[in-house]
Amino acid sequence: MPILVQRGLPAYDILTEENVFVMYKDRAESQDIRPLKVAIVNLMPLKEITETQLIRMLANTPLQVDLQLLTTESYTPTHTDQEHLNTFYLTFDEIKQQRFDGLIITGAPVETIPYEDVEYWKELTEIMDYSKRNVFSTLHLCWGAQAALYYHFGIDKYEMDRKLFGVFEHHTVDKRSDFTRGFDEVFYVPHSRYTQIRKADVEAEPRLRTLVESSEAGLHMLATRDQRMLFLQGHWEYDWNTLKLEYERDRAKGMDTQIPFNYYRNDDPEDYVVVRWSGHGNLFFANWLNYVYQETPYDLAELDELPEAGR
Repeated sequence: MPILVQRGLPAYDILTEENVFVMYKDRAESQDIRPLKVAIVNLMPLKEITETQLIRMLANTPLQVDLQLLTTESYTPTHTDQEHLNTFYLTFDEIKQQRFDGLIITGAPVETIPYEDVEYWKELTEIMDYSKRNVFSTLHLCWGAQAALYYHFGIDKYEMDRKLFGVFEHHTVDKRSDFTRGFDEVFYVPHSRYTQIRKADVEAEPRLRTLVESSEAGLHMLATRDQRMLFLQGHWEYDWNTLKLEYERDRAKGMDTQIPFNYYRNDDPEDYVVVRWSGHGNLFFANWLNYVYQETPYDLAELDELPEAGR
């Protein structure tokens, strides 16, 4: 089954060329199916790249997904064309009376800034508050995960001595989780960040449990005990060349960025990239959507009868 997108979205042509099943919303109106309503709060500066990466992951299941892209009202992005935003994005104020089966809050390149100093922090906290009552399951990515852990549970982030950059070996901590179903004993996840959360802080919070971690990259996937909030520090959605472009950009700026770990064949930037993460990335997003499909009330008004997410 396809993911539903607005007519004219640039990601449609890219993904169709890749044989990814996407469909315009008007075509789906004749089908007697209630699609999963999923919104993406896209905080990344190059929004077209991020939306394409996430749509690719969400489209790889038998479930029909009705997608809504969201941007911030309190901060105007400068790296995405305003016409693109006006055409394909809404603000939180425009959807806050709606309810969603799933919500994704992306990362953002603001991780070294104190949370309260981020220009759209107040608006983001309103969205996170809204998600507890009006969304069945919320997936937080990278800085979005750190921000949510800080806001909901008081777990702070800490700067590392050096950027964590590359593709790292991980293992499953909780093999009975709905989200790790089908995972291998060892698998890989890309990371690109300057900050981390501490395992001891997570273990001290009884509402959280660790699902996936790495001896090299630390905690990757966390969930609340009720499973309705998920937090990923890594980037299963990354394209094959995302770290390559980031490395080349940093070097062009004169930054002392190390070669992405375990990324190029023979660790040689002149050699080809070895993709080690996309299989488990697709499996994770399929598991998440299947969980949402199985557990969300058919009538989203019934969310009123459920406890707030994150308990």
